[in-house]
Amino acid sequence: MKKSIALFVILSLAALSDAAAEESASKKVVINGTQLLAKDIQTLERSYGVPLQPGRYWYDKMSGLWGYAGQPTAGQIYPGLQLGGPLKANASNGNTGVFINGRELPVIEVQYLQQLGTVYKGRYWMNAQGVGGIEGGPAIFDLGAAARQRSGGGLYGGNSRTTPFGHIGSDGKCSYFFDPKSGSSVMSGNCN
Repeated sequence: MKKSIALFVILSLAALSDAAAEESASKKVVINGTQLLAKDIQTLERSYGVPLQPGRYWYDKMSGLWGYAGQPTAGQIYPGLQLGGPLKANASNGNTGVFINGRELPVIEVQYLQQLGTVYKGRYWMNAQGVGGIEGGPAIFDLGAAARQRSGGGLYGGNSRTTPFGHIGSDGKCSYFFDPKSGSSVMSGNCN
């Protein structure tokens, strides 16, 4: 009887895996103008633990910033992922003359940056920590430090970040996660 239960479990897991593979194969996910293969979608879904929504996206491999095609930044994931084609200047329909890693920023992003300091038209590079400079030159700004200085830190004076799956943050004592789609949130640690 134990062997038949074990066989049933193995076959059930195989069927679930096949169903997940079929679902991933039917999704159309386009990043930087290139459609992802089903195996790449499955890898991303396993890595992040949530299903990837079909759609058209842009992704900046150097900073990890991403957004929906034609839209401003929606969040940040790991930098350096080999996803899609090269990032295009018009990925987020920017028209400001301010370029970061080749993408022209839309007005709303430049307005946010102006809250941290003066923003000049030009071409800049920026890494995942928000450190950057003029293309081909050394680092001259640190957006993370500027944001922390301006606001006193993230939630509860700590660090916070928006990801494709929600908002996360921590002050070293209390950590939180908020999912805007469901409206649910979780806090753990010493959150008094």
